[in-house]
Amino acid sequence: MKANKHYKENYLKDKNNVDAKTLFIMFKETKDMKIREVLIEKHLYIAEILAKKYANKGIDYDDIYQVASIGLIYAIDRYDVEKGYEFSSFATPTIIGEIKKHFRDKGWTIRVPRRIQELSKKINNAKIHLSQELQRSPTVKDIAEYLNSTEEEILEAMEGSKVYTPQSLDMTYDLNGDDKDVNLADLIGEEDSYFSKVENNDFLLRAMEKLNKMENKILIDRYFKDKTQIAIAKELKISQMTVSRIEKRIIEKFRKEIKKTLG
Repeated sequence: MKANKHYKENYLKDKNNVDAKTLFIMFKETKDMKIREVLIEKHLYIAEILAKKYANKGIDYDDIYQVASIGLIYAIDRYDVEKGYEFSSFATPTIIGEIKKHFRDKGWTIRVPRRIQELSKKINNAKIHLSQELQRSPTVKDIAEYLNSTEEEILEAMEGSKVYTPQSLDMTYDLNGDDKDVNLADLIGEEDSYFSKVENNDFLLRAMEKLNKMENKILIDRYFKDKTQIAIAKELKISQMTVSRIEKRIIEKFRKEIKKTLG
């Protein structure tokens, strides 16, 4: 696949007006380091999003971001646009792999209280048992009743167990029995066919205009300030369940905006 000469001329005049797919084609053909730099600049937001998911887990955010950026560069060098994958879908596992490797190499973990560790193990066993018994994913309430604990204790243990364990994009979260579970990959990014079209800032600002004041706060706290649902619930004096439902509603609103953007 040859890059169109018109696009090459556009690149020389204004590199920011050339779409990412064309830049990848040009980079594959020429191995031009200037084109590589533009691709890095255009996709640094992916490294930033993923680095934030691993912040506050024992290593400084700046270090994680640097590692994520290196993973992004590896992904750019290896990406083949002719394979048909969206770049963000290709790059995400590469970046996460580098971040996890960094955590392993550093050997940094956060000490979690023994009671949290023990309860976390019981929760994992309870999930297996209740899933078989109920024939569905158990809710926090189901687990709390089964273990004779409060819902707050279960949520605390769940949050605590996540602090030091990087999670798979295939992990699902049960939203207390409301409709279907949400996949972590859904929160980080959909199939990502819209990433090259939407260049985050304009889309985010437009989508946030459709949110009410509380939804905007929860969005910012969860995905920009990396706060837990429990912390947000305490600050707003509402239940964690309510925060969870609002978060799901935000995701649905964003999906609708994405569909509008794609036409």
